[in-house]
Amino acid sequence: MKTSTIRGAFLCALALAAPATPLFADPLHDVLVDGFDGKDFSPEGGLYYRENAEQSAGTVVFQSEVKRSGAGALKLSVRPYCAEDSEGCSERAEIWEKTKLRVPYDAGVWYGFAVRFADPIPSEDHRYLIAQWKREIGPEAEGDFSPFLGFRMNNGKLFVTVETNYHDGASVGQKDKMAECPAGQTPVWLRPDTNQMRALVATDSAFKPEDGGIFNACTDKITVTDHGTTLPLPSSGWIDFAVMTRPGPDGDGRIEIFANDKWIVTVKGHIGHADKGLGKNQYFKFGPYRAADSTDWTLYYDDFRRSAKCEDVLADKSLCAQLD
Repeated sequence: MKTSTIRGAFLCALALAAPATPLFADPLHDVLVDGFDGKDFSPEGGLYYRENAEQSAGTVVFQSEVKRSGAGALKLSVRPYCAEDSEGCSERAEIWEKTKLRVPYDAGVWYGFAVRFADPIPSEDHRYLIAQWKREIGPEAEGDFSPFLGFRMNNGKLFVTVETNYHDGASVGQKDKMAECPAGQTPVWLRPDTNQMRALVATDSAFKPEDGGIFNACTDKITVTDHGTTLPLPSSGWIDFAVMTRPGPDGDGRIEIFANDKWIVTVKGHIGHADKGLGKNQYFKFGPYRAADSTDWTLYYDDFRRSAKCEDVLADKSLCAQLD
């Protein structure tokens, strides 16, 4: 049986498992599914394209020419919108979870989505994100809070970062040189001016030390267990991610990352922010996001799913049994 047929049957089963009445009575435990097979977002998926100034650079198209399974997939693109020398301006075409469907910040929840990079794949030294998880920011919060989990690309290399509040580094190395950390410690970019620090937790096979120069310190506040597989290369075709997020700014956080049914990493420790004024929920958004640039950039997305249960998101359910 073809992979697309298996995936289609898998998504149909999830859709049937979702409660019909009332819809989304319990967001954390409901199963959200959208295969992007129609002309708009599925009511069972709980997703939408957010309209704001930054999103003015983006377009969303429901199309059928490039797809992983089913009848269609999303085509998300950004075009030049900001002045190239502007600071703080960004260009986005991100899909958001509906606000009423957000889950508690301290809850563990599984997300799945497939992404394919359209040619040309950006290869510049630049800020690109393809997916991010954040905590709600209330009106009393002070500061600009980075995603506690970000799927990023720079120099054409794919990598994943985890953000938390600032802690002194276990060691700090030479500026612009990626730290070589001992067992039990993780390379980190210390940012005391924003009360944050960003850890490098996963990379693709092409990622080199010179690509991670900002991560010049080591921390023992975030630990990474490598399960022996790197992230797929952006040029490898469809990449199906399965991710469990459970923030824990006080040290009890956990993240699991799978790609194409391969276990990539387990991240534990201080994950996310605990600053005054932050909200009670976490939320996920996906799509191309970058700083000001001068070219168009396109990504395709398919097979979105969200559930409190691993078995609803990972196609290879036997992997779920390996989680402690």
